Amino acid sequence: MALLVATAAIALLLAAAGVRSIALLLVGLAGLAATAAATWWALTHHGLLRVLSSALATVVPLAVLLYYAAVHLLWAALSALALGAVARLTGRAALGAEARPAGPPQQRTPPPEKPFLIMNPRSGGGKVGRFHLAERARELGAEVAVLDPAHPQDVAELARRAVAEGADLLGVAGGDGTQALVAGVAAQHDIPFMVISAGTRNHFALDLGLDRADPSTCLDALTDGVELRIDLGFVCDRVFVNNASFGVYAQVVQSSAYRDDKVGTILQQLPELLTHQSGPRLTVRAAHMLLDAPQAVLVSNNPYQVGDPAGLGRRTRLDSGALGVLGVNVDNAAQAVELLRGRHSRGLTALTADEVVVDADAPEIAVGVDGEALVLSTPVVCRIAPGSLRVRVPSGRPGVPRANPPTDWRALGRLAFARRNGASAG
Repeated sequence: MALLVATAAIALLLAAAGVRSIALLLVGLAGLAATAAATWWALTHHGLLRVLSSALATVVPLAVLLYYAAVHLLWAALSALALGAVARLTGRAALGAEARPAGPPQQRTPPPEKPFLIMNPRSGGGKVGRFHLAERARELGAEVAVLDPAHPQDVAELARRAVAEGADLLGVAGGDGTQALVAGVAAQHDIPFMVISAGTRNHFALDLGLDRADPSTCLDALTDGVELRIDLGFVCDRVFVNNASFGVYAQVVQSSAYRDDKVGTILQQLPELLTHQSGPRLTVRAAHMLLDAPQAVLVSNNPYQVGDPAGLGRRTRLDSGALGVLGVNVDNAAQAVELLRGRHSRGLTALTADEVVVDADAPEIAVGVDGEALVLSTPVVCRIAPGSLRVRVPSGRPGVPRANPPTDWRALGRLAFARRNGASAG
């Protein structure tokens, strides 16, 4: 189907435009490149040049569409684009169906006898209260500690005290940063950890296959659950369940103005950070590779999907025993345009490693650890602890959403013809 739809897109352009289809393609590519370059200039400059670049990034796509309309081929161009998008989506689905990565093995274990849950009433806009999580957990026999927003508490110390008093499971209804702190205590004492998806983004819950729409379903793990063994990431001695970020993002979130004005703070600081006029110069060593002066680095507990834009920020495995590393190094508009090639761009580095060392020309650097802003001494060492965390999840959870691989037309061709030959032989 993917090959047929892609062929139909090409045939449509040729039938509607003939040799002019080459001009249509060239104009479209030029417009895309100009828009990317203008966007880069807007992000790396202040004042009038930013205004002009932003205007150019808006006008160029409109000019391309007007050109297509002027030659009476707008319908053909848009139809071909739509068919191309359908072909890519169908192709990714076909390749994804052929190669589904296995999740961590699950083991049925008896329910905990003395579970201890920590709940943050402010997380996710008040999901703890809205879904009556504390009341439901207590009905299921759990001891619940509801945090007081007016009096910040050390959740790791709270978890350690619970273990000392006999808790045989630790759980958290809160953000990923709180999840990570308590998960570290659970791993240290080798007792199960339970995630309740009451945060705002719930990235960790997503990759565990939990229901993010209704966090109360996560409590089913207390009575009917299975246990998974997954990895944990460490940045120095700090645990992370999702990722540690360095560079542009980590620098921006350090600003005291970021929480009140995220967009304004980003736009104010980006030009100097992207052009290395402010912030430390980073050096990253991982898997026998050296990344020199990247603007942004993301080190993740297991690698994120790179080829699927819809799945970026999603991990299909949490037990591969490897850190994922994504580095971005763009110094000019031409390199920004090249990022349109995605994973094949020279400005984007994607690899895996069991240890990553981030150094800088400064004694300390900003680090974002599961969304929490920290400042750590250099060099910063990130490592993976394979299978160190026992996670208890409901046996009837929705499951991890599948992120399809990038469209590989050669692989699709082999897959299509192999199937046809197999059917003929049968």
